[in-house]
Amino acid sequence: MLTTPQVMAMFQGTIVTIQLTVVAIIAGIMLGVVLALGRISKSRFLNSITWFYVWVFRGTPLLMQLFIIVYAIPLFTLDVFGAPVRLPLLVAAAVAYSLNSAAYLAEIFRAGIQSIDKGQMEASKALGMSYYQAMFKIIIPQAYRRLIPPVGNELIMLLKDTSLVASIGLFDLLRTVNQMSNATGRWYYYIYAAVVYLFLTSIVQLGFERIEKRYSIYD
Repeated sequence: MLTTPQVMAMFQGTIVTIQLTVVAIIAGIMLGVVLALGRISKSRFLNSITWFYVWVFRGTPLLMQLFIIVYAIPLFTLDVFGAPVRLPLLVAAAVAYSLNSAAYLAEIFRAGIQSIDKGQMEASKALGMSYYQAMFKIIIPQAYRRLIPPVGNELIMLLKDTSLVASIGLFDLLRTVNQMSNATGRWYYYIYAAVVYLFLTSIVQLGFERIEKRYSIYD
């Protein structure tokens, strides 16, 4: 059985997990939209820059990106400026997860936008709309229904991947139960953590399934 202090510690760890997930998905969506528009832009410069960003963040491990922000950047700033620049662990983790999530969401958004018939853009331009007016008023409103399932999957993956912050000493849910297990020699604390993760991911899954069913009636 869990004692009251252990329950509170797990609760605090769960809050950290949720905070990281929420911040990362919101920031990832905002940056992902910008990256997606750059990926489909006719500007060779924007297309190249956004392609490179997506290529780097999708092609390297999230844990390595986390280590770069937490450990490598302070060492780099120490070499260059003579003083290390360190972000608080929670902020550094949020930045790493946001940047990583944006790369995956950008590809999801790009695919969703490009799935809309090109005639929609041509018709919008014929009505006198600019590219960005047509994109935000015509194309994206039609595409977002198709984005609901993959965005939900990305959110679930992001929620589970927050467990990696245990490696940098941030007391999320996993590190909290790991400390409890090490201190007591009990194995079942991990089961409690697994139940919490399953509960959170199930809420996300059910929520997105309802959203998908709600908007599918308009198809």
